[in-house]
Amino acid sequence: MDMESPAARARALTKTYGLAGAEVHALRGVDLDIRRGEFTAIMGPSGSGKSTLMHLLAGLDAPTTGEVWLGPLEIGRMPDAQLTLVRRRRVGFVFQSFNLVPTLDVRGNLLLPFELDGRRPDVKEQAFIDELVASLGLGDRLGHRPHELSGGQQQRVAIARALATRPEVVFADEPTGNLDSRTGRDVLTLLRDAVDRHGQTIVMVTHDPVAASHADRVVVLGDGRVVADRPRSTAEEISSFMLSLEVAP
Repeated sequence: MDMESPAARARALTKTYGLAGAEVHALRGVDLDIRRGEFTAIMGPSGSGKSTLMHLLAGLDAPTTGEVWLGPLEIGRMPDAQLTLVRRRRVGFVFQSFNLVPTLDVRGNLLLPFELDGRRPDVKEQAFIDELVASLGLGDRLGHRPHELSGGQQQRVAIARALATRPEVVFADEPTGNLDSRTGRDVLTLLRDAVDRHGQTIVMVTHDPVAASHADRVVVLGDGRVVADRPRSTAEEISSFMLSLEVAP
C-alpha cells in the first residue's frame, strides 16, 4: 500500500437533490484528500453538506458530478454490485445508532463482515479481533446480545466490528451522539487509539468541538464548500472558530 497516496479523495465533487427549479445543492465543487493513518473530523452547521460528503466518500451515495476515489478506485460511477464488494472489503462504518444486529451476540456481530464476505477470519485476522476484544474490554461480553449491553458497550462492539477487517477507511457518523459525555470520551479515545496504534484512517462527522479535538485535522464545510482545513486544535479553539463562522457577515 502506498502510504503517500490519499486513502480517499474528492475532486470537483457536487451533489444536487430535487428537480429543476427546486434544486438543493448539498455539495458545490469539493476537493479534499483524506490522508492515510490520520483522524479527520468533518464539521459544519446543519445543511452544510458534511453528511453528504461522508456518504459520497464511503460509496453510500453517488455524486451528481465530479470524482470520488477510495484508494486507487474511482467509485463515483462504479456499478452497484462492484461497489457493494468495495464497501464490504475496504470500508468500515460506525453509526450514531450503533446498527448492531439484535439477534446476534457480540461474537456474531464482530464476525458479520466476514460472514457477509463468505469467509472466516484467517489466523492473523482472528488474532487482531482477539486483540480488539481485549483492548475494548469486551472479553466477558462475547455471548451477550446488544440489548444486554450499555450504550457505550454497544458502540465499542460497533467500533471493533468496523476495525475487524482492517478496512482502508473507517467512517464514523456522530459516533458519540447517543452517549453521555464520559462514555463519549471513552469512545473517542478508542478511535484515537485505532489511529495511533494500528495506523487506521478515520473520518468522523461531528458537530461537537470536544469530539473534533481528538482528530488530527478538522475540515469545516459551509454551504456545500470546504471553508476551512485546520490542524489539530483544542475544543475551545474549534468552538471559537465555529462561532466566528456563524457571526461572520
